[in-house]
Amino acid sequence: MAKILLHTENLKKYYPVRKGLIGNKTEYVKSVDGVSFDVYEGEVLGIVGESGCGKSTLGKLICNLVSKTEGEITIDGKNLSTISKKEMRDVRKDVQMVFQDPYASLNPRMSVREIIAEPLVIHHLAKGKEDIDKKVIDLLRLVGLDSYHAPRYPHEFSGGQRQRIGIARALAVEPKLIIADEPVSALDVSIQSQVLNLLSDLKKRLNLTYVFIAHDLSVVEHISDRIGVMYLGNFVEVADKYELYEKPLHPYTQALLSAIPIPDPTVKRNRIILEGSIPSALNPPSGCKFHTRCNRCMDICKVEVPVKTTVSESHYVYCHLYNNKL
Repeated sequence: MAKILLHTENLKKYYPVRKGLIGNKTEYVKSVDGVSFDVYEGEVLGIVGESGCGKSTLGKLICNLVSKTEGEITIDGKNLSTISKKEMRDVRKDVQMVFQDPYASLNPRMSVREIIAEPLVIHHLAKGKEDIDKKVIDLLRLVGLDSYHAPRYPHEFSGGQRQRIGIARALAVEPKLIIADEPVSALDVSIQSQVLNLLSDLKKRLNLTYVFIAHDLSVVEHISDRIGVMYLGNFVEVADKYELYEKPLHPYTQALLSAIPIPDPTVKRNRIILEGSIPSALNPPSGCKFHTRCNRCMDICKVEVPVKTTVSESHYVYCHLYNNKL
C-alpha cells in the first residue's frame, strides 16, 4: 500500500452571506460540506463535477489559500491545524497550485525570469544570481520552453506557453503535491493534449502527486488513476478510473458519463437527462442532496444523508441504493 500523502477529514468551507434590509441575518453558502478522502503518493486523483460543486474551493483549501471552516487537512503526516508557522512554510513549499486561467495567474509586470525566480528566493533554494538564472533556465527547458523566453513578459506568450510558465513556477520549489485546478479548460483543444502530456511526463520524471480538478470527464480519464465525483460540496462516488467508467454506481455519475460525446455516430447511447438545475449551495436539499434530480429517488433519500458504502478496495459510493442496511 502506497503512503498517504494527503488526508482530509470532514472538511468544510462555508461563506457567510448577510441578508435582510439591514444585513442582520447571516446564512452560509456551503461550498465544501464535509469532505473526507485520501491521496496516495505518486497517484493522480481526478475531481470532477458541475460548476459550483466546490471542487476549486477544495483545491484552495488544500493549498491553504482559503481558511477552512471546519475539519482537518493532513499533508505528509503534518496536521495543518496544529503545526507552527515555520512548519507551515515548509508545507507551502510541498504543495503548489497550477491555476485555471494562465492569463490571470501570472503577474504582467514581472518577466518570466522574475516569476519563476520568486519562489526560489522566498524559500532560499538558490544562492546568488548565477544559481537562480541556471535554475530558471533548467525549469523552462523542463516544461518545453527555452532560455530566450526568460526576459520576456507574459503578454508575449500564447495561452499554452503561459500555462507552461505557471507549471515551471509550481515546480521551482520541488513540491510533493500539485493541485491542478482545471489547468487546460481555458486553452484551445489543440493545445490541451500537449499540456496534459507534459503533466503526465513530469509526474513520471519527478515522482509527483496530483489532485487534478476538471469538469471534462474525458480529460480526467486521460490523466487520472482514481476519480472522485463531486456534487454540491460532497463526494458522491470515488473509484479507480477504469472501474468508474465501466461500472458507475451513483445515478449522478451515470448521468455525467452518459453525456460524454462519442465520435462514432453509429454507436447508440442511452442518454440520462437530469431534470431541473443544480440546487443552491445556500439552501441545499435535505437528505441526499441529489434527490431533487435523481430518477431513482426513494423516500429515505429525502430525509437521510447517505453514508459511505465500500464496494471494493478502490471504489466507494454515497447512495442509499447501495446501503447495506436496505
